[in-house]
Amino acid sequence: MSDDHKHRARIFLHRGQLAQAKAAYEQAVATDRLSLNQGALSDSLGNLGNVCALSGALDQAEDCYREVLAIQRTEQNQQAIGQTLVNLGNLHVGAGTPEKARPYYLEALDLLTPLNDHRALGILYHNLGLEKACQSEWEAATTYFTRALDAHRIVGNEEGLALTYSQMGKTYLDASDLRPAEKCFNNASEHFVKLGNAPGEAAVLRLLTDVYLRVADRISAIRCRERVLFLATHYNLPELNQDLAALHQIRQSPP
Repeated sequence: MSDDHKHRARIFLHRGQLAQAKAAYEQAVATDRLSLNQGALSDSLGNLGNVCALSGALDQAEDCYREVLAIQRTEQNQQAIGQTLVNLGNLHVGAGTPEKARPYYLEALDLLTPLNDHRALGILYHNLGLEKACQSEWEAATTYFTRALDAHRIVGNEEGLALTYSQMGKTYLDASDLRPAEKCFNNASEHFVKLGNAPGEAAVLRLLTDVYLRVADRISAIRCRERVLFLATHYNLPELNQDLAALHQIRQSPP
């Protein structure tokens, strides 16, 4: 019976129907509690926590993850514990309290490093970089992002490379370090192209446009925005009107 609830939840989640997915996972959790199957309960609670996090129900997500963590500590599954700690840290970053995320991330780092789980470590280093960037600690943030890139390369995580280069570029941009920002955004763009991720590529090129405008490279700024407009038109991106207006403004600006 629990498997039926989980199957329905996955279908709802795939469709983006979060409320229905949440209800189905809640039913799965209730059924797993009755069966006394701790492994199945941990799985259902973890998925329910993920859906709650996506839905913005952060307190309920935290309750789910904490219960999952208690089960995992009993079973001494270090890799699973590490992932749940990362999830708890992510909740605090999402809630705007990144300083509370750090203890969870550091404990996860201690657990996952000896396992050489480079895919998980890449994500974790990326998250630590975000946490530092939120606090305007630019040097620490870029150090973590660099470690994330190294881990992503080991496992060939193209999406991780694209996202980390993008966030690293934003960090340099916020720190007004424009040339490294330009390099990161160009790298991020290349990886988004490989992934066929048009929204990701467009988002990075908008930021790269800002870099070029700040260094008074109007021609490069126009080229970036022309590419963005092509992507927005071809893929019907929701920012199309804003992209049209932005390109028009740059073209009308004095050389």
